[in-house]
Amino acid sequence: MLRSCAARLRTLGALRGPPGGRRLPGREPRPALRSFSSEEVILKDYSVPNPSWNKDLRLLFDQFMKKCEDGSWKRLPSYKRIPAEKIQDFKTHLLDPKLVKEEQMSQTQLFTRSFDDGLGFEYVMFYSDVEKRMVCLFQGGPYLEGPPGFVHGGAIATMIDSTVGMCALMAGGVVVTANLNINYKRPIPLCSVVMINSQLDKVEGRKFFVSCNVQSVDEQTLYSEATSIFIKLNPAKSLT
Repeated sequence: MLRSCAARLRTLGALRGPPGGRRLPGREPRPALRSFSSEEVILKDYSVPNPSWNKDLRLLFDQFMKKCEDGSWKRLPSYKRIPAEKIQDFKTHLLDPKLVKEEQMSQTQLFTRSFDDGLGFEYVMFYSDVEKRMVCLFQGGPYLEGPPGFVHGGAIATMIDSTVGMCALMAGGVVVTANLNINYKRPIPLCSVVMINSQLDKVEGRKFFVSCNVQSVDEQTLYSEATSIFIKLNPAKSLT
């Protein structure tokens, strides 16, 4: 597993080009990337295959895309930044304007999309509205190491929170985490692929109860189990 991680790192390095920023003969330099909200930015969807995805992740992706063909499931796009209209809506209804600094908001980036391809969180989520289920296919890169050769427990918690939170959001609108309990069963090897299966169990008023498990691709190994409670936000009340 460690050898496969090292090989993937070498492959990614080759794809990004030679070290030290040297330009290969006959290659024109790329134009500088434009940043943040002061300019029009075309959002890139990061929940589609890239060269860092291993064969297990690609195979599962293809299987779930087939499930999407009849409309029973849908793939959720994922970007480095929350779309501007959603940020504005969140600020308008839930944040004290005195505490919002435009310069900081223009530089925000989602934690789970803050690594280069293959180095951190590689994932894609699929949702079934009929079943109220969210499935996340997750590949943990080498920059997420905790114990040698394994994914950090905090990185696993991040992906669990993201998955169950998105499940609650799809079912009920804007929510925040009120409680998250995780039982770690086994460590997850770096660069391996797991399935995070979440399910909306019940709704009590503004409380959404979601459970999940983290399993191997063949569903023979249980890595973690979790339960959670999310609170649907009241637009009439500020978070701050």
